[in-house]
Amino acid sequence: MEVRERLEEAIDYVCLEALVRERRTRGLPPPAADSDADRREYTRHVQAFLVLLEHDLAGALGADDRRKLSAANGAGDEPARLMSVQVALARKLPDYWQRFDDARARYLAEPAASGREGRSLLARLFGRG
Repeated sequence: MEVRERLEEAIDYVCLEALVRERRTRGLPPPAADSDADRREYTRHVQAFLVLLEHDLAGALGADDRRKLSAANGAGDEPARLMSVQVALARKLPDYWQRFDDARARYLAEPAASGREGRSLLARLFGRG
């Protein structure tokens, strides 16, 4: 559970940063917590970043471990599956956080941005907020 919470916070930071930067670049106001459109845009960033992480980090596993990871995380909706994959990778790869930081830097180098409020929006999206 601790790994998952740490991941949610890190992903929340990256995706909010990306959202704020993107909006700033387009000359739009910062995202609003009560806006469904902003929530959808944030969720799009979460999905895109999780897919990028899975692509980048699963490649560090051997073929056997990749098969096990796919089999173990095949159920559930896509956001939950993607998060489960990251929890498994964080537990499996000794250099997970360094790889995460590399992916974060690349993702944020593209149009993106920041913001933070209390409880993780990602945790709220997954029903724990």
